[in-house]
Amino acid sequence: MLKDTSSSSAAAPPRGPALAAPPPGRPAASRLSGDLGMLTVCLIWGMNFSITKLALATIPPLPFTAVRFVIASVLLWIVLRLLEGPGALPPGATRLLILLGILGNTCYQLAFTVGLNHTTATNSALILSMLPTVVAVLAGLLRLERVTARMRWGIAIGTVGVIIVIATRGVGFHSSTLLGDLMTLGAVFCWAGYTIGLRRIPPGISSLRVTTATTIAGTPGLVLAGIPGVLRLNWAEVPRVAWAGLGYAAVFSLVLAYLLWNRSVKAVGGTRTAIYMCLTPLVAVAGAWLLLGERPHPLQGVGAVLIVAGVLLTRAGGNNVSGKSEAF
Repeated sequence: MLKDTSSSSAAAPPRGPALAAPPPGRPAASRLSGDLGMLTVCLIWGMNFSITKLALATIPPLPFTAVRFVIASVLLWIVLRLLEGPGALPPGATRLLILLGILGNTCYQLAFTVGLNHTTATNSALILSMLPTVVAVLAGLLRLERVTARMRWGIAIGTVGVIIVIATRGVGFHSSTLLGDLMTLGAVFCWAGYTIGLRRIPPGISSLRVTTATTIAGTPGLVLAGIPGVLRLNWAEVPRVAWAGLGYAAVFSLVLAYLLWNRSVKAVGGTRTAIYMCLTPLVAVAGAWLLLGERPHPLQGVGAVLIVAGVLLTRAGGNNVSGKSEAF
């Protein structure tokens, strides 16, 4: 899930009365297109939890992730060459993009995919929904944002929601989902660190180039982790539903969603992007109910409401002191 918005701040409209009118070059139709694009991304990412869960029933998580990222890297490289062509990166940017690719793709994807294999799609989606709150905490500790009282309340409410979600499934060393829940929490912190790191990328690099570079940089580690499983698996016996899930996770969840997300962020801004992210766990819960038969527990519904309320409250109280748009 890459969300680089460093270039959006440069296109911000001037302060004052001009804010009441649509900014130049950004007509209402363009903003509507951005809204529709973000709704599409929420739908893609929300359904990805259950679709991936179906594919993991046949393809183990490590080879699944390795093949998925190889496909996505090749497709992103082709799209980048077609749309932007070759281009040199500023000094120092290459090392940063490699580090971010390892943290945000290798580490995050291993924790997310293996975690999803050991927990439910609903738990995974709801725990990941606290991502904007964790990013706000880290940004405040690093003095990238001022942590207001409203943000602290949002963080507390969202944390309580996550605790309710995990407790509903049975907290304890005997719980069958505990390992997956903890790994998913680890994935949240990996992606949060990656998101904070995006703010250090030089402003002249496009979102598409950042997405491609970090995806390619994170792929070798995933391939190394997945090679044993790739060699052991009899791919001829993989059913069509698993192939479809793999294709969905690579083409839609990685390539298409990344491109739609980056385009939408430039059209409507970082704050509205974070708000739309709150719809993803709701789509995921519905998808798990329809595709996997995971009926939500009433307490999970309470936890979901608290998580969404906490995220919204936190983002509504965020003041970006760095002058850059949010990279959520």
